[in-house]
Amino acid sequence: MVGVSLRPAVTMAQRKRQLVSDELTEAALQLMAREGFDAVTVDAIAAAAGVSKRTFFRYFASKEDVVVRFLADMGAGMHAELTARPAAEPPSTALRHAVWVAMAACADGAEHSGRALRVVQLILRTPALRARFLEHQAQWRDDLAVETARRRGLDPEVDLYPRLAAGAALVAFDTVLRRWSDSDGAEDPAALTDRAFALLAPALDAG
Repeated sequence: MVGVSLRPAVTMAQRKRQLVSDELTEAALQLMAREGFDAVTVDAIAAAAGVSKRTFFRYFASKEDVVVRFLADMGAGMHAELTARPAAEPPSTALRHAVWVAMAACADGAEHSGRALRVVQLILRTPALRARFLEHQAQWRDDLAVETARRRGLDPEVDLYPRLAAGAALVAFDTVLRRWSDSDGAEDPAALTDRAFALLAPALDAG
């Protein structure tokens, strides 16, 4: 009985924490989109969300973390999709699907796409955030290389192909993301992703 009674309390606590995190994130993105990243302070974000500065730091280590936290989920999504692809699938197809998971997370649905576009533009146009983005991509490359090596029966520490393939896939992702951002969302990210991997396919599949 004790175990059953505790479970709803844990669930409610998790839901409350997620709600506060979402409110802080939304407040931060609205302020940054309107005023610019450098002009927005943690105090301003906390005030806009109706919480204290101390509460803010329970959820985020810095204002940069508000913007880039979703990057970890994007990388995890890429890795999970690549792991789930059929073993016999050509590398270019498997990696294209993995990259599209991350792009779709940004561009899926008009309302979500507009919000995600503001985040992407903030990251690409703000040096501090761009640096954090590149740090995340370095980890993504390592994870994708390990999975690519496993799928091909290679050693990621010895064979060149896995890291080259993972790096090429992330260059495609970065290029598509930039084109989508620079067009203010006008260009179709799915078509851009397909075009990018059509160019990469001969090299990826020859490996």
